[in-house]
Amino acid sequence: MNPATPRPGQRGRNPLRRAAGVIAAALSVALLLSGCVFSLPFGGGSGGGSTTGSQDPDVRAAVPEGLESFYSQDVRWSSCENGFQCGNIKVPTDYAHPEAGNIVIAAIRLPARGSKKGSILVNPGGPGASGYDFVRDAGKSHFTAKLRAGFDLVGFDPRGVKRSAPVTCLSDAERDESREKVYRLNTDAGLQAAIADNKEIIAKCVEKSGPALGHIDTVSSAKDMDILRGLLGDDKLNYMGFSYGTSLGATYAEQFPDNVGRFLLDGAVNLELSNEELTSQQAEAFEKSLRRYVEDCLGQSDCPLSGSVDDGMQQIRDLVSDVDANPEPADDGRLVTGPTLVSGLYTPLYDDASWPVLTQALSAAFDGDLSLMLRIADLGADRNPDGTYSSNTGFAFNAINCLDYPMVTDNAGMRAEAERLKKVAPTFGPYFAYGGLNCKDWPFKPIGSPEPAKYPGKAPIVVVGTTGDPATPPAWAEAMRKQLGNASLVTWEGEGHTAYGRSNRCVSTAVDDYFLNGKLPVDGTRC
Repeated sequence: MNPATPRPGQRGRNPLRRAAGVIAAALSVALLLSGCVFSLPFGGGSGGGSTTGSQDPDVRAAVPEGLESFYSQDVRWSSCENGFQCGNIKVPTDYAHPEAGNIVIAAIRLPARGSKKGSILVNPGGPGASGYDFVRDAGKSHFTAKLRAGFDLVGFDPRGVKRSAPVTCLSDAERDESREKVYRLNTDAGLQAAIADNKEIIAKCVEKSGPALGHIDTVSSAKDMDILRGLLGDDKLNYMGFSYGTSLGATYAEQFPDNVGRFLLDGAVNLELSNEELTSQQAEAFEKSLRRYVEDCLGQSDCPLSGSVDDGMQQIRDLVSDVDANPEPADDGRLVTGPTLVSGLYTPLYDDASWPVLTQALSAAFDGDLSLMLRIADLGADRNPDGTYSSNTGFAFNAINCLDYPMVTDNAGMRAEAERLKKVAPTFGPYFAYGGLNCKDWPFKPIGSPEPAKYPGKAPIVVVGTTGDPATPPAWAEAMRKQLGNASLVTWEGEGHTAYGRSNRCVSTAVDDYFLNGKLPVDGTRC
């Protein structure tokens, strides 16, 4: 098991530097995958109301009983991060017993540049990605100038993530060591070794993470968001959720339907699917994305592949098989295993602007140099060149999913799933399998279960899908739109993960008009 965790173009002579710029942009919004390779992915119009924070008690959102002190706390926003404002928000550790203790949620705000209409809370995905980092690093580039003029952009680290009661498990050196381990999971000995190592990692998570570890589920994070809404002074929550952030947003909409303002759910997750169904459909989508990359590559003069698309796919599989059987050191001496190579392979698929980087990495790999593949995998795992890791995304991802989803954890069930994944995705499927190992010995029982999104609210929600999305297939966006009922679907005909901020003017105009003017896009709009 390898706790490498990907998340969802600049020019330069150094291919590693170029890869860092392009891939980092591609991964700024992402859904992490669940397989073994990642172990240790309105106000306005006819509904809604004020988006600016009315003082009229008849329109202010109700405060849940027992949480009055959290909604009325004094939050001090201080200047930070070169033009931003930072604040810490106390929330209950356990909402069933709010008096028993609290944790602190770290938030960052990019103030509106013009006449402020309200705030937009942002979640970039994961689960486990840092919304704080996303707004700090991409707030001035990912969102249009029009949107930034009218709204404060607010990012936060959900509970369990980075600055907010983070899930802590391994040291940086231990993470490097774990990523180099090879398990032959098709053998009893290999599977037992993986189970034993995972059990040891889980014990360290429990020891180092504290009492919040059993309370970092998505429902609790949605309740945190409503406290944030109240403290920001908005009667309705305006929200942009990408990838897993759509799951978080839909959960909020079900928990607080009367508090929904203008909601964008981009790169939607189908909440009625089991973890195993999500994994299977995601593996198949990545396989299709790789085929589209291969087809494009074969038309380029620098492509290291040859023959037909099927030939090119087989050449990549042969490379993966060779490295999996005989891991090779990169130029820094670290070992590149099959799972690491696969991470370097799928990470550029999050954005077709990264496809040239994948071509460079494959060319070098076929020549025996796996260093660029390792560097791309490092970017997906948030590993810096100096050996430090900049996030705890992988550990938070596992912990949140273990609470949100019942998992198939018995050996026979996981092996059966591995066989199914190999059939639907011959390249990626074997490396997306055995995700249940992450939760097999998890000490907290799952509290979530697959159910369709439910939303009885009056404010319409905008759902966005991308036809060539490898991480959240477009059928998931169609399903979420149908489940929500009061929603409008926009589809971008493009490649890569999510649309807003990286697609075209059709998408950005539709989203901006919705947030700024309350103009709901026509359901079924294609861009």
